[in-house]
Amino acid sequence: MIYFDPWYFLWISPALLLAFVAQMWVRSAYAHARQIPARLNGMAAARQILDAAGLSQVAIEQVPGTLSDHYDPHAKVLRLSEDIYHGRSLAAVGIAAHEAGHAIQDARHYAPLVVRNLAVPMANFGGSAGLFIIMIGLGMGLQIVALAGLVLFGVVAFFQLVNLPVEFDASARAKRLLVEQGIISQQELPEVRRVLTAAALTYVAATLQAVLTLLYFVSRVLGGNRD
Repeated sequence: MIYFDPWYFLWISPALLLAFVAQMWVRSAYAHARQIPARLNGMAAARQILDAAGLSQVAIEQVPGTLSDHYDPHAKVLRLSEDIYHGRSLAAVGIAAHEAGHAIQDARHYAPLVVRNLAVPMANFGGSAGLFIIMIGLGMGLQIVALAGLVLFGVVAFFQLVNLPVEFDASARAKRLLVEQGIISQQELPEVRRVLTAAALTYVAATLQAVLTLLYFVSRVLGGNRD
């Protein structure tokens, strides 16, 4: 199997290391910011930001899980985990504002978000089917099949690359709007920035892993099977 190839883990080791650092930073930054009280809870902060942007029609719902927060562009619903929905901390308002930023992107037809949403179905399919087809092609010595799998998995890398500006822009909007709306002060902004920057690093790690994985398979398909 390809994934038992030690070269694969060596190839993606920078991404794995970055992902580990990012996860540690997220936990640390979130835990610290969670202890600092805010003027509003996450739901109220998101509601204020959305209403100020003229998006009173966007609903806010509570969902189970930890840091399972997301914006659903199809249902036009902001979904916040229990800790963020009810949490009255800088961590909660920062994350809630980030998700509200995605709703604003959607309403303003932010181009990278439009492209990302269009790529989601193919990325979901390519993430599993692409690797499977590549392995079949390599295992049977059929380069054309492996190349087809590469194209499918390439959509995953493309999705991750497009996702980066979407996430960075949502965080930038969140930081600006939190201050503009008086939800946090300029003095509190660095704490929120740490949380959002740490979260953004996880997306960078995911993108790097997707790109390095694609390059690894390109080397296997075009360079020949070493097995």
